[in-house]
Amino acid sequence: MEILIGLIVVALLFDFMNGRNDAANSIATIVSTRVLSPRAAIAWAAFFNFVAFLVFGLSVASTVGKGIISPEIISDHVIFGALIGAISWQIATGYFGIPSSSSHALIGGLVGAGLQEAGTSAIVWQGLAKTASGIVLSPTVGLTIALLLVLIVSWTFVRVAPARADAIFRKAQFVSASLYALGHGGNDAQKTMGIITALLYAHGELSGDFHVPFWVVVSCNAAMALGTLLGGMRIIHTMGSRITRLQPAQGVCAETAGFITLFMATELGVPVSTTQTITGAIIGVGAAKRVSAVRWGVAREILIAWIVTMPAAAVVGALFCWVSKFFW
Repeated sequence: MEILIGLIVVALLFDFMNGRNDAANSIATIVSTRVLSPRAAIAWAAFFNFVAFLVFGLSVASTVGKGIISPEIISDHVIFGALIGAISWQIATGYFGIPSSSSHALIGGLVGAGLQEAGTSAIVWQGLAKTASGIVLSPTVGLTIALLLVLIVSWTFVRVAPARADAIFRKAQFVSASLYALGHGGNDAQKTMGIITALLYAHGELSGDFHVPFWVVVSCNAAMALGTLLGGMRIIHTMGSRITRLQPAQGVCAETAGFITLFMATELGVPVSTTQTITGAIIGVGAAKRVSAVRWGVAREILIAWIVTMPAAAVVGALFCWVSKFFW
């Protein structure tokens, strides 16, 4: 029981760090456009991160809990390896201010630990393929929707005075930022819910079928909200200004494209990267102005981080899964 409690605490620590590192996802654009100060925007995002469980179902948690590796091979060693693999990557990318995907770090750690435990038979290939597809689709969909929204907004407001349009979009950004933060909390917090539920299932602490207890739902959303509240000013700078400079109208387009993508993914039970989603949307609105408006060097750094996240976390996850067996 002590090991179970300890691993749940580590999982909530990962969730806290996820919120801390991903705080920028929810509020980078509203900070970049100077509609809110960073501190006010972070508090705003933390609130909507927490209340997300009131809006969404738990299909993403089910995918992570039983759709990536087989529940039958899940053990304390596997979960420990997965969490340490993900946390190690979070610490490294957070230190260097690189907005990598905490979600895919967790998936990578889980896959690596599962492979170490039981070989390829541990992998639920259909669920892993669905998750891997999100690596490509979430930023692509976010970018495409953002481009379309910029086009629509440009034509709709072509005869509106710039000062009036700016005032309208500054107010609209409160709505779009709130919905994006809601989508962020709805998708990201569920990954940790899936991990904790898998642990409870492996320890025989769940009665009946695989399901997420309510206390797990609340504690995961609370840990993520607390992390967001304390989170990530360096990554906010990268996401909010280093990729491209945004105006309020562009911020609304990026956040709207982001929350539409996240809402769809969450309903489909796909654990996508919120970092990739909003980055794709920000690049989309920047490229809609002109291709040179996007700082492609920064975007390339982020892309490299995306590519190496899952395999790097998988290697660390497998290593710690193996090492942990010598201690308990």
